[in-house]
Amino acid sequence: MAEALLELGVMFAAIAGVGALANRLGQSVIPFYIVAGMVLGEFVLGRVALPVVGTTYIPESEFIAIGAELGIVFLLFFLGLEFNLDRLLARRRQIGTAGTIDLANFGAGFVLGWLVFGAFLPAFLIAGIVYISSSAVITKSLIDLGWIANDEAEPMLGTLVYEDLFIAVYLAVASAIALGGGDVGAAAVDVGIAIGFILGLLGLVQFGTPAFARLVDTTNREFIALRSIATVVLVAGGALALGVSEAVAAFFVGMAFASTDHTHEIETLLEPVRDTFAAVFFFWIGLVTDPLLFGGVAALIALAVIVTTPTKLITGFLAGRAFDLNARRSTRVALGMTTRGEFSLIIATIAVTAGEAGAFDPALAATINAFAVGYVLVMAILGTTLMQYSEPFESAVASWLDRSEPAGDGESSG
Repeated sequence: MAEALLELGVMFAAIAGVGALANRLGQSVIPFYIVAGMVLGEFVLGRVALPVVGTTYIPESEFIAIGAELGIVFLLFFLGLEFNLDRLLARRRQIGTAGTIDLANFGAGFVLGWLVFGAFLPAFLIAGIVYISSSAVITKSLIDLGWIANDEAEPMLGTLVYEDLFIAVYLAVASAIALGGGDVGAAAVDVGIAIGFILGLLGLVQFGTPAFARLVDTTNREFIALRSIATVVLVAGGALALGVSEAVAAFFVGMAFASTDHTHEIETLLEPVRDTFAAVFFFWIGLVTDPLLFGGVAALIALAVIVTTPTKLITGFLAGRAFDLNARRSTRVALGMTTRGEFSLIIATIAVTAGEAGAFDPALAATINAFAVGYVLVMAILGTTLMQYSEPFESAVASWLDRSEPAGDGESSG
């Protein structure tokens, strides 16, 4: 226990230290958390023999793994709090348009995977990895940059909703194909369970608002926090047990609470909880990343970055246009959507699990996993950096499209 507490103390001290450094430098904390985890993990510090103490590092403990899951859950829960069902339905046409345009990235990823590996399943997995933007990283960046209340947040959040719903079904299909050796019946059952659970959550959001309101209808702030946490973690755990993304479930729970009169109070109480576990999530990404694996897939990572960054920029810009945003705000949408993250890593674990079970070539599974980790790391850093320094890109695109912009479309860029 003493050793475990000491390791956690070092982890939180490192997170706090690099977070302060990032803040001092005016940078996003996310890449700093990821790099800190990588440096302190078994694949970097664990390979160095230090004087006196020898080899020491922070292992991927059960607490850190669960803390990372909670980070995803709370980030998506807060995303749902910003996007209640009425708002979702009111914007369903724009969300459908933006999300359908965004599917072009799945097609681009499939073509890339097929050209590299020449087989359906690897191409299908690569398509998912490069398609899905990171709800966790983007939400965190929107909050840190103060964009969450701006007009550009709506198409980003709307597209993320579309992606999360798509990926819930995709994960069920990919798992069934990879682990079931192409068993169509198993895939159909898993997809049915995923769709049924999502429809159940939608019904809960639509008709369960009074119950959610009563749950947090108290003046005791401690009870509001505990009941909110209990609800979102319980539903997320149930979703995961059924093979449905815990992130999607947390998002719907957030939407349910968003329809109550206690949204602001819940956000105020749980914001420190969200930020703490979000930091653990990004630290965990670095902790499980072996930089030596990148050497064998560096060319594939570079190729994917070159191919998929422009496609995300184009589809992101068009998503902003679908919401009638001007060039500047549409550019912000484009830059933000380039970030990849947690779902891409989840897809990679499907390949690894299938390889360990003997249903998939283990060497190919290791290659896909290494690619996913390296790709996510590059795109997480690239995406957060592009959002941090969006102004030059906004000005360049606005200037380039100035003649085609209708008069009066001059929203402020703040």
